[in-house]
Amino acid sequence: MDAKPGAKVGEGDIRLRSMKGTLDYARQKGWKIVIFGHIGREPEKSLSKVRSRLGEILGCEVGFIADWLDPETTTIKDEVAKAIQTAAPGSVIMLENTRKYDIERVLWKAKPADLPKLADGLAKLANEFAQKVAKVYIHEAFSAGSLDASSVIVPAAMDRVALGEYEAEQFDVQVRDCLGAQLVIFSGLKADKLDDMEAMINRGKIRLVISAGSLSASLKKAAAELDGKDFNLGVSEDPAHGDKPYFIPRNRIEQAKKMLIEGRAKGIEFVLPIDFVLQDGQISSQIGPGNQQFDVGPQSSKLFADTVTRFIEAHKNDKPAAVAFHNGVFGMFEDPRFENGTKNFVPELKRMKDAGIKVYIGGGEGGTSLERYGQPDWVTYVFTAGGTVLNALGSEPVPFLVALKLAAK
Repeated sequence: MDAKPGAKVGEGDIRLRSMKGTLDYARQKGWKIVIFGHIGREPEKSLSKVRSRLGEILGCEVGFIADWLDPETTTIKDEVAKAIQTAAPGSVIMLENTRKYDIERVLWKAKPADLPKLADGLAKLANEFAQKVAKVYIHEAFSAGSLDASSVIVPAAMDRVALGEYEAEQFDVQVRDCLGAQLVIFSGLKADKLDDMEAMINRGKIRLVISAGSLSASLKKAAAELDGKDFNLGVSEDPAHGDKPYFIPRNRIEQAKKMLIEGRAKGIEFVLPIDFVLQDGQISSQIGPGNQQFDVGPQSSKLFADTVTRFIEAHKNDKPAAVAFHNGVFGMFEDPRFENGTKNFVPELKRMKDAGIKVYIGGGEGGTSLERYGQPDWVTYVFTAGGTVLNALGSEPVPFLVALKLAAK
């Protein structure tokens, strides 16, 4: 699991509530259920409140083992096995935050050359789980896309592995739908999302791309250079800002050029901002040296709305329904000075849905913007894990899916 609860049931706990169907099924079968996972990236955080919330959701007591691994010997403590052995059928037991232990996180930054010296410890952990915890592994943490040992190593020692009910539906229904999207609205602070967009274009049916953020900046400069011109990206192309997340290195511009050339050859239309809100609130059709874009401008918002209108007219009668995938936000929307681009676009999602188009949001900031500026029923579906969805649709495989496939073989 990967979850943290809000103040009350139904608030901020969708990831916990999404597990209920699988857990209810297991309890009805009389299985003993051991739940393990994390709460964000901080190893010091505890799952004690998560345990309490899950108990409320399930309507049962959830046991809790706070200290379950001896990190010196990578040995699961005997009291864990004893607690499981003595538990009644249908019992639920939660282990404390797996990221509390270094072994869980050793693959996060590991290089291929590091693996031989890590292999014994990881194998020990997996075998300990199989000997003292369980022989059947169910992954019901759609959002848990990191290289955690409990997600990508432990399944290898299991007799059987499976996706949970909720997670299986995510991949079999919603993600498959998004693979067939004709329109993607793609934004983000980091230019590395170009990799995801490129993979989506290569493997999907995309014919229209609306882009903002650093992603669009890369494409904007690339488009200008293809036309024999230049478009200065301000601090985003200044080497003095090379250590910042918004910096766009030269290789990303070249990648964007390649995408534009190949995409246009396939008949794909790229719709990019035509004006920007700069750091001082000024609206400009240029960014320019020393400046930084923090949102798209009003003319871009109008262009995006007109583009949506064209898409609706072209696809409102499609059978099966056309699909639009929206990921990210258009600017630093948490600051009211730079929220208008995102705020203006959210109603466009409703317009598409009302016209019979399936509209998916990748989660994360996109989901937050819908909560802030719209209503849940304005779209077809909001994913609970933006990173996992981008992996599934984009350039990187989902680590736990790879691990489960290998374990199943």
